Amino acid sequence: MGMGERVSATGLCAALYAIGSFLTSYLVSPFGRGQFRPAVVLPAIFSIVYGPGVGGLGAAIGTVIADSMKHGSLYLPSLLAAAPGNFIGFYILGKLTRRDFNWRKFSIASQISLWIGCATVAYLYTIVISLLGMLPPSLTPEDLFMLGTSLTLWFFITEYPFVILLVPPILRALKFRGELKGGPSWLISLAIPGAIFLTISLMITFTPASSEILRGLIVKLNPSYALSTLQLIQLLFAGSGAAMTIVGLLLQVRGA
Repeated sequence: MGMGERVSATGLCAALYAIGSFLTSYLVSPFGRGQFRPAVVLPAIFSIVYGPGVGGLGAAIGTVIADSMKHGSLYLPSLLAAAPGNFIGFYILGKLTRRDFNWRKFSIASQISLWIGCATVAYLYTIVISLLGMLPPSLTPEDLFMLGTSLTLWFFITEYPFVILLVPPILRALKFRGELKGGPSWLISLAIPGAIFLTISLMITFTPASSEILRGLIVKLNPSYALSTLQLIQLLFAGSGAAMTIVGLLLQVRGA
């Protein structure tokens, strides 16, 4: 693919991702930070079809545009945190799926790239907004680490199902390298990640140490709604984990 085509594809990716991200930008995590963003499907497709550079750069530009549109001016946390994380995540996805594209590779690559990308965004974002004075000064380094970890989990759990369920049929519709080689392993794709989230749900619900640490962070961030926020987080992990596990097992049995 020539330079002109790469530039055009990158611009299209950025524009579509910006529009898709802006449409859900007001749906945020229970912490009041971090957006619900199913639009990650778009740069994922561009990374696989046009290469890691196109998807990564398009995602970085698109997220800055979307966040800046929401806030009415250039949004520094997006430029300094979301852009690098988006670029790294989708660049890795494109790199890992460049050759011998198959279901197993796509599933594993999606999980690896999203975990790395989500963690990069979350921890950088936490550091940046703390330095900019956008968080309560009472937050300790441990609180900031917990917030970064919680946002990482939020990003992944609200983005991964869309990638794993929507990207393959879209690639088929685009006739990208023919059909995906091999059948989908829904155990690897959905059931195992779902079981992990169920485990996290049990930990933050029934383990006193974990629940108290999380409760302490929530009280500092939003004291008026601390209990309801904690319950919402527990429900999010339990519901998402159960749904992913059950759907993964059913699809695996059906395809067997």
